[in-house]
Amino acid sequence: MIRDALEIAKKDLLIEARSRVLLNQLLPFVAVVLILFGFAVGTQNRTLVDISPGVFWVIAFLSALLAIQRSFSIEAENQAKDGLLAYGLEPGGIFLGKVVSIFFECIVVEVFLGLGVVFIYGMRLNSVALLIVSAGFATLGVASVGTLFGALAAATKVRETLLPLLVLPSTAPVLLAATKAWEDGITSRVGIGDPWLGLLVVFGLIYLAIGLVSFGSVLED
Repeated sequence: MIRDALEIAKKDLLIEARSRVLLNQLLPFVAVVLILFGFAVGTQNRTLVDISPGVFWVIAFLSALLAIQRSFSIEAENQAKDGLLAYGLEPGGIFLGKVVSIFFECIVVEVFLGLGVVFIYGMRLNSVALLIVSAGFATLGVASVGTLFGALAAATKVRETLLPLLVLPSTAPVLLAATKAWEDGITSRVGIGDPWLGLLVVFGLIYLAIGLVSFGSVLED
């Protein structure tokens, strides 16, 4: 399963590297939305700092949706999904590989987004460890849920509109906990003992386990 996961992740990341969608489309999208939020709220530094955790995770979620849709649009063309199964790849390996590739793409976006929030909104990082670890587990949760529902939505004709409707309710607790963890990370030095981080760890691991167990059934359907 690990070998299959590495092959899938390598394939997806190579496709993204060659297409340059992340560089030419996703990162500019993030920059534009970040600036528009700043103009919409105003130039008061205190206000921008207060809303920065929420803005960060809203934009990160939208970017994750785009990455998930892109990942499964590749498999939807020419029935490539059936080819993966015919090749004998483990469904769990396919799921894990998709999660890894989406996770990596989201982390790249979040690093870029985090730098933008710091320099444009003036956000201070009082607990860097909490911010990094919470972002990692929140991204794991979103990538796991997104991969599971992305495969389900890819089999329909309305996958572009169905995917957000499936993913958002499931990841709402993750986004809430991530926002609260980031609020604690910029206002105090509570560190990785923050209770919101504990929730993110639980959500991330549970969603990953559910995906590994049920992804085979989703692919067969």
